[in-house]
Amino acid sequence: MSGKAQDTANYQVFTIESSFNPQKTVDIRLGVISFNYYEDLFSPTITAKLVIVDGGNVVVSDKSSDGKKESLYSGLPLRGGERIGIKIQPFGKPPGSDKNPALDFNTGTTYFYVSKISSAMKEGQREIIVLDLTSRESLTNEFIRVHERFPRDLTIADSVEKIVKDKLSAELVDSDQTSNQYGFMGNMKKPFNILVWLASKAVDANKEAGYFFYQTRSGFKFKSISSLIEAGKNSPKSEYTFKSVGNTPLEYSDDMILTYTITLNHDLISKLKRGMYSSFFAEFDPSTGNYSGVEKGKFSIQEKQPRVKLGEDFEVPKILGAEELTTLPSRILSMVADVGTLEKDAYVPQNGSTLPAVNASGFENQRQSVMRYNLLFMQTLNIQVPCNTNLEVGDVIKCNFPKTSSESKENDPELSGLYMIKELCHHFNKDQSITSMKLIRDTHGIPKT
Repeated sequence: MSGKAQDTANYQVFTIESSFNPQKTVDIRLGVISFNYYEDLFSPTITAKLVIVDGGNVVVSDKSSDGKKESLYSGLPLRGGERIGIKIQPFGKPPGSDKNPALDFNTGTTYFYVSKISSAMKEGQREIIVLDLTSRESLTNEFIRVHERFPRDLTIADSVEKIVKDKLSAELVDSDQTSNQYGFMGNMKKPFNILVWLASKAVDANKEAGYFFYQTRSGFKFKSISSLIEAGKNSPKSEYTFKSVGNTPLEYSDDMILTYTITLNHDLISKLKRGMYSSFFAEFDPSTGNYSGVEKGKFSIQEKQPRVKLGEDFEVPKILGAEELTTLPSRILSMVADVGTLEKDAYVPQNGSTLPAVNASGFENQRQSVMRYNLLFMQTLNIQVPCNTNLEVGDVIKCNFPKTSSESKENDPELSGLYMIKELCHHFNKDQSITSMKLIRDTHGIPKT
């Protein structure tokens, strides 16, 4: 059975537990108006937004002596920090289906927690309440600090795993090893800040920079851009096709693109502002009070082309003289060198070696990763498809868009092809269940064979 966009899902579990009295738990399934679940490849945590209707006769207040029921807001009461249990089974898919597994945040440490409460509208005795939800680790991150010194003999991947385990009481469900070691001080920063920062310095076995630390419904992941692309090129997670409707009613299917919009497809000014073609990364040395020279900090897209790409080979637009776009930096970034925070021998070659010191390449790697992140926005696309809870950010999917010509049945080679999921939202309400995605890729079109 194919799930249709207008089909609703089965709310198997929707509970809210008081942050003052854990024994007071309320089933709110009948009051749920909508639920949006969010993932972002550039965010270390998942989030959600829940809209419920409060009829004012839901829960017995602790203040009541006669068993009189009050609203959720007053009787629970809602103050933030409440634990939310959620389990949603997409329509038309049996429990345990690999195609559309249940969104299950109702066990162990997977619960959501209320981070913000706001009232959208009040009608008589009814009140519409909007709850912003976040993960347990997101709350933990706000009051935990990383103060330890991490030795230079640890790889970045090892440091990431240690912080996730020791500071967030969580585990990495998927991690790519790094080839570079890196010593640093925590400097009393929040775990998420450190983890994202380390991702920008990480290098894989092929000496390519560009990692992500992020969370999906499966858990926390530390993955290189190259490994995500390689896995997706070999086996895309899903394939979707856009079909012209015209005046003929369209039969919904699981593999159809319901709507799409193209964004930033050829926005040259935006690309220049991000330093996509050439950038200057200035490093400030607090021990000398000087910035690195222009030649050291300049990084061009022509210096290190990505080993693996999602689309056609990259070409620099032939404007202003193509050479100028790659030799004249359009974005200037700066950072403070970590010189002086570790052992002195962390910054000089050891035992007469001619190789760079352990921490000497941190700056170089970060320059490369900035360029790699920017390249992923070469082409962006927003699409809506029938609900597919099997998808996660970081997955690669294939999209087919027919040419605009009514006589042609071929796919548009410029728009079609492989994309990586940057953002994802599973949207559920009484009328429909859909998945919205923001897709990105580092090149244009379908690779030539």
